[in-house]
Amino acid sequence: MNPFRRGATDPPQRRKKARSMATLCRPAVSVPEYVITMEETLELARSRHADHPQLPLALRLIENTGVHTRHIVQPIEETLKHPGFEERNNLYEAEAKARVPAVVQRALDDAELLTTDIDVILYVSCTGFMMPSLTAWLINTMDFNTDTRQIPIAQLGCAAGGAAINRAHDFCTAYPLGNALIVACEFCSLCYQPTDLGVGSLLSNGLFGDGIAAAVVRGKGGTGVKLERNGSYLIPKTEEWIAYDVRATGFHFLLDKRVPTTMEPLAPALQELARQHGWNASDLDFYIIHAGGPRILDDLSKFLRVPSEAFRFSRATLTEYGNIASAVVLDALRRLFDAGGVDHKARGLLAGFGPGITAEMALGRWHNPGHGKNRE
Repeated sequence: MNPFRRGATDPPQRRKKARSMATLCRPAVSVPEYVITMEETLELARSRHADHPQLPLALRLIENTGVHTRHIVQPIEETLKHPGFEERNNLYEAEAKARVPAVVQRALDDAELLTTDIDVILYVSCTGFMMPSLTAWLINTMDFNTDTRQIPIAQLGCAAGGAAINRAHDFCTAYPLGNALIVACEFCSLCYQPTDLGVGSLLSNGLFGDGIAAAVVRGKGGTGVKLERNGSYLIPKTEEWIAYDVRATGFHFLLDKRVPTTMEPLAPALQELARQHGWNASDLDFYIIHAGGPRILDDLSKFLRVPSEAFRFSRATLTEYGNIASAVVLDALRRLFDAGGVDHKARGLLAGFGPGITAEMALGRWHNPGHGKNRE
């Protein structure tokens, strides 16, 4: 069954309209000041779990992640404690309020917009909970208009960065002169559970890091990725492969050993989305992919038939920051900007993967409005 059968029947005029849509501008990214290296992670695992029967396997898996450094919101001594879910969630809120505004302001500056130019804020996070969402606090604190729409997304995990890009694209399709602000705030270290001793949990302790990212999607103007089409795909019967077990002690992360194999069924979904658009997913100019781990990138390279170098920005995020959940896609895109971008109208793919197992995918062209006579 074609997972995109509805999109494949879009009338030509609809597809044409989608090609002139909003532009995803340069993301701003910030990581906390406390750093833990792979060597320190391995030593902690050895010292805290010396009698664990599967310790050698866990150490090997951590080493294979390729994560050299991660950034966390507290010193490691505090991170390893568990003062209770209430105190951790209070810390999540305090750290978000202390760190997010500066990242938002940089994203607005990069997009050459003011807070009053923003029509909707999409806030994505899976590592803490607030109600009202941080969006309400941002509107009051940073003088966004009081009629700014709010879209908090809390339960898509690592896929939420891609979902936020896609929902921003959808918004700007409905409101062509509108502007959307995306904010991803992930403090994965606040979900550390010292009593979780499964191999998947031990691996997660050496894989995930903390980070904040923000980016603007402009309905008109801007430099970056001009979004043309987006899509979602869920692999049937995999909803238990990545999950939270919510207990009195907070969020307990569950990671099935089959997760690294998911690129084989997801690659065809990426290929089909590109095919609908008249593109070949194996022959694009840039790829911004969620870096859940090295095998995810290796397998996607294999099944999409693209060179490993195509995912260099995603690998750099994984190496330097670890898996920063929903913020990964935005940080990988930031690295493309920092590298000078690509040629005007170069074609690219963005994708985030997360619980479900869900893929959130987007296609777009690099847009530089100052490029010669090719102004749009």
